[in-house]
Amino acid sequence: MLHFPVLLEESISFLVDNKSGSFLDCTFGRGGHSKSILNTITDQGELTAFDKDPDAIEYANNSIEDPRFKIIHKSFNEIDSIFKARSLDGILFDLGTCSTHFDDKSRGFSFQDTGPLDMRFNFNTGYPVSEWINTTSEKDLVDVLFKYGQEKNARSIAKAICITRRESVIETTSQLADIIVSVSSKKYTKIHPATKSFQAFRIFINNELEELEQALEKSKQLIKIGGKIVVISFHSLEDSIVKNSFKTKIQAFPKEIPINPIITKEFDCIARKIRPSSDEISKNKRSRSAIMRVFKKLP
Repeated sequence: MLHFPVLLEESISFLVDNKSGSFLDCTFGRGGHSKSILNTITDQGELTAFDKDPDAIEYANNSIEDPRFKIIHKSFNEIDSIFKARSLDGILFDLGTCSTHFDDKSRGFSFQDTGPLDMRFNFNTGYPVSEWINTTSEKDLVDVLFKYGQEKNARSIAKAICITRRESVIETTSQLADIIVSVSSKKYTKIHPATKSFQAFRIFINNELEELEQALEKSKQLIKIGGKIVVISFHSLEDSIVKNSFKTKIQAFPKEIPINPIITKEFDCIARKIRPSSDEISKNKRSRSAIMRVFKKLP
């Protein structure tokens, strides 16, 4: 299946004000947003993209030949290793997992087909989910399922995983999905019982939320005054981090100290909770949970 960039027109229209500026696509994926940025900026503009997935880097090198473009094989929490403070006119985060990850069963992201239980974005570093899930404690399994999947059935799933792995190693996506289905408390309709668990294990193994927090903090230092940071989230955990990162800071004092609270506002949220149109969702069902927020750096 092809990868369709979510909220493409909406995100680029907010992102690119200065068409001769310097821009950063923190999540290249299959380049949908990057290609649109390149089509929008002038010959004097420039675009850098980051991605930790070796397949994305290879795709970028093979599909984009443009002197205004370069791609960096790093996680977006390392953007400060390339850019200086206040050097960027626009920064884009599309936090959705690339469709090609789900469609390639060898990457282990999907329970729809049998594949190795991996889920790493960068398969050259770290360890696959299978290695962790077969050795970690039942408590750790429960904690990850609750924290990153908001899975109400976490204890039953964790217990079933521990019982199963005593008899045989859990190596494939279908093995894990079958375990989760076996303890599902009710029949499912639209949402497969394994959905939240697979999300939780993927987020955990890739350190997604911690890296997002770090990247947002760094992006706030790298953006120019008047520049835009555009973030497209796909679940409440991500969106909560985004909102908290950009919220107005209020320093209050004890009642006995006659000083008004100090309010620090670095960014103005100029677009809140923009969602895909019904037409976009009909063409790309994976876009239905997307939420876009846009923040402008204040003087």
